[in-house]
Amino acid sequence: MFSLQHWRSQGSFTKINGHQIFTKIAGDVTNPALLLIHGFPSASWDWEGMWQALSEHYFVITLDMLGFGLSDKPKNADYKITEQADLYTQFLKRLNINDVHILAHDYGDTVAQELLARQVASQSEIQINSVCFLNGGLFPEVHKPLFIQKLLLSRLGWIVPKLMNKQKFANNLVTIFGKNTQPTTQVIDTLWELLIYKDGLAVMPKLISYIMQRQQNRERWVGAIVNSHIPLTFIAGTEDPISGKHMIKHYKKLIPNASVKEFTELGHYPQVEDANAITQAYLSFRNG
Repeated sequence: MFSLQHWRSQGSFTKINGHQIFTKIAGDVTNPALLLIHGFPSASWDWEGMWQALSEHYFVITLDMLGFGLSDKPKNADYKITEQADLYTQFLKRLNINDVHILAHDYGDTVAQELLARQVASQSEIQINSVCFLNGGLFPEVHKPLFIQKLLLSRLGWIVPKLMNKQKFANNLVTIFGKNTQPTTQVIDTLWELLIYKDGLAVMPKLISYIMQRQQNRERWVGAIVNSHIPLTFIAGTEDPISGKHMIKHYKKLIPNASVKEFTELGHYPQVEDANAITQAYLSFRNG
């Protein structure tokens, strides 16, 4: 497992739309480009277990979104999903990349849906060739937020950062991982370190607005999946209380001939819980 220090040393900070954004690339630039989009409340380090294997097949690109990980966390930002999508688009343009495959998780699924919606509406600056979603709230009507997420969304949201500590964070994390694939001490320590970097807890009540944005933009973002003509797949851990079995069931119901791969032992962070299995599942989807 890459330590956070090692992960950081292999990346760089890039000024995008006025903010310092942590970015990371690997692999042969002549290979197909693969964009990795992380979830909430973590960062691109979530992909560390898949990074090496994926970079042997793809030119792999990722970044920490605004408000996350090692990137800037301004207290006055709106943290719109559309703005996060713009970050990826700008970074790809700087790399002179015009077409990509996308692998996304959690909050990143929503960003991928926005990027896909632009393509469906013929308003995209990049060509998306395929999308793989991992556990995430693709359909707001069946997403089940944790109590702490509901609290963050409420009028008392401002109090959560003041009460949060590493132990409480760990307790929440444990509930969303599979029973047999619990987070290691290193995973908990690293995700906590990424969360508190640059006073990240302070922007959590603003970042959580993505749950409301999903409801407000449901037609656009769900429509992006339903109306897309490129290969899509949903790879998910069924033990996830937030977006597990119930999300998979809804995906199959709404998407004709849905491509779904279920992992009965895994929870909300499948790529962290069993990086090798998820890498193989992803490569199978792409080679299938």
